[in-house]
Amino acid sequence: MARRQSDGPSKTDVDMTPMIDMTFQLITFFVFTLNFSTAVQDERLQLPMSQLAKPAEGPSVDPITLQLMSDGNVIYMGEPLPVEEIGGYLENEKRVMLGAGKNLAEATVIVRADGRSKTGDVQELIKFCQEKGFEKIVQRAEYDEGK
Repeated sequence: MARRQSDGPSKTDVDMTPMIDMTFQLITFFVFTLNFSTAVQDERLQLPMSQLAKPAEGPSVDPITLQLMSDGNVIYMGEPLPVEEIGGYLENEKRVMLGAGKNLAEATVIVRADGRSKTGDVQELIKFCQEKGFEKIVQRAEYDEGK
């Protein structure tokens, strides 16, 4: 019986189209399911508990999120700032919105205050917002089931 001699390893072409297609579908799936609403929430805060807390009714229009920590600093755009300095940043927000032709009365300022923060600091933060012309200010709390 005669044996054929091999010319070397056989060449095989691998079709990568299904692999690329599946990778693209996975990337698309993860982009669409990514929850951006948690991006502005800082884990260092412990929101106060309230039986009156209810979830937001819908997405806020032009939200500005200010997070008041228990030490009196405000986290704005990921940076902790003293409460007294937040007025300048709110002035910048105001200029940008007015420059874009938006109404300040429609903008929502979301105040996420730590449950251990001082009431006076929360009031001062809200006062700064009102002085800059922001009218719609909401506070966040966690729902307490009252067990």
